Amino acid sequence: MTSGSGIKRTSWFVLCGFLFSLAAVRSTPELTLDDLRKLEIICFVPSYLPQGFRLKTVEITYDDVGPDENKEQRFPLYSLEYGDSGKRTFSIESAREGIGDRNIMENDENAEETEIKTPLGPMYLIYQPKGKEGRKKEIKANWVSDANMKAEKAKGAENHPVLGRYHGFSATGITVAEFQKIVDSLHPVNSNPETAPAAAGKTSALKIHPKVFSMIDCWISDSVSPVVTEINLDAVEKNGNQFNTDGVKPDGEWTRSPTPESKEGFMRYRALESKDNHYKVEYQENGGGTLTTASIIEFDIEKRNIRRDGKPVTIRVLRVSSYNQK
Repeated sequence: MTSGSGIKRTSWFVLCGFLFSLAAVRSTPELTLDDLRKLEIICFVPSYLPQGFRLKTVEITYDDVGPDENKEQRFPLYSLEYGDSGKRTFSIESAREGIGDRNIMENDENAEETEIKTPLGPMYLIYQPKGKEGRKKEIKANWVSDANMKAEKAKGAENHPVLGRYHGFSATGITVAEFQKIVDSLHPVNSNPETAPAAAGKTSALKIHPKVFSMIDCWISDSVSPVVTEINLDAVEKNGNQFNTDGVKPDGEWTRSPTPESKEGFMRYRALESKDNHYKVEYQENGGGTLTTASIIEFDIEKRNIRRDGKPVTIRVLRVSSYNQK
């Protein structure tokens, strides 16, 4: 038979064990965005958040190693959640392989789907309740491939991604317009272009005005690109009125400048690949509204001889070799 004092002793040991476990949990240091900066993978963070939002959680986990992969290799995954003191949230999760459809909701009869244009490419959303106006109980976007994933898959669909990741975005309690604004502001957490993860290995630094790529694209009201296939880069560098560099600045892995028509609009590009004098970039343009156009442009930077004012001169040119509209 257990005595009363025995019960007390047992309760004390249980209580001590509980307090020890609780202390261990509380003593575990919380992760921050600085921890994400240490990872080799691309981790997206927003530069815009609705008023009252703050960073709530940062998590890093590791994906399972496949049977035909290096057992010593580690594949980090990350997740983030932002929110306010109420029920409004915006969250990001990542995956490497074995992804399923994110555009699923329990009460799908009251859900509606749409597609939005974003700097990361077309994004398919499902949200409820129906109707584009007003706050939504829930918003989910399909998985989005980052530049590393696209580059690695381009080498062969059967290859296991190493640095490439899929990113999924979700929200509660905000409008579709707010969701779009957050997504449009996403950029790699490591905003230093010198140390940010490259899309396909080390890429050479490009110093080209984004307006150059705008000249390659046709107008939205037209249909055939590329329009300009060779551009004198020496003239671009010297013509400071036409190619004003005051607004050109790095934006994560992008080089960005405002559009001449609108301060809210932007022209920007990022290097996807480079080898010697051959480059592959993604170019995006937004006139200040919700539409962002995107294209993949490959080009070579070469020297060629021309005659200017009757005299021979050697110039450096950008010559387009491939164009694909996204």
